[in-house]
Amino acid sequence: MQILVADDHKLVRDGLKPFLHELDPSAEILDAASLDEALAALVGANDLGLVLLDLMMPGMDGLKGIEQVKSRCPDIPVVVVSGFSSRDHVVAAVQAGAAGFIPKTVSGTAMVNALRLVLSGEKYLPSSTFFDTGTTGVAMGAVPNFGKPAGTPAPFDKLSKREAEILLLLVEGRTNKEIAIALDLQEITIKVHLRNVYRKIGAANRAQAVRIAMSSGWVPAMPAQM
Repeated sequence: MQILVADDHKLVRDGLKPFLHELDPSAEILDAASLDEALAALVGANDLGLVLLDLMMPGMDGLKGIEQVKSRCPDIPVVVVSGFSSRDHVVAAVQAGAAGFIPKTVSGTAMVNALRLVLSGEKYLPSSTFFDTGTTGVAMGAVPNFGKPAGTPAPFDKLSKREAEILLLLVEGRTNKEIAIALDLQEITIKVHLRNVYRKIGAANRAQAVRIAMSSGWVPAMPAQM
């Protein structure tokens, strides 16, 4: 499989390669530093499976760049990797054809998990799309049926609002300490909630909880009404 990484910063392109090889050790990583280079790479690619696209590189012209890339490879998932991840940015990118939106602030583990979800045919949105972040931590955003898209297995219905918030952040690769800071809670409280999450969804540990959540499509798949 070929993976195109289009970003005007070489440090970013090189930094992503080890994580992309976790998706496919034999993947060929194609580089592009501008929209024109990305479009040229698409023409020459013969086994393209994924495109990672920076919104701010030369030639992008905002969302028009996503549309141009999708017009050249309509059947290939295009994922935006950006330093700007407000709700408006995320939703607009997906409406323009992106299969996902990954903030550059996420961990490598979270990025790999997100890309696996995209390659399985789902859409990925960061938790910031579901949450509004304030000075005291994270609060629920105004997204109907948060964490419970149609067809979700029954065990996830048992999660409380707080447990759903914590599982979202767990899927992003956050540590207990990072989750505690984000939600303005004590780390011991996060551990207690996680034990409840594991019990309710039938997971033995955090790694299994992430696999169950992602394989079920529970999170962070894009709500259908968007």
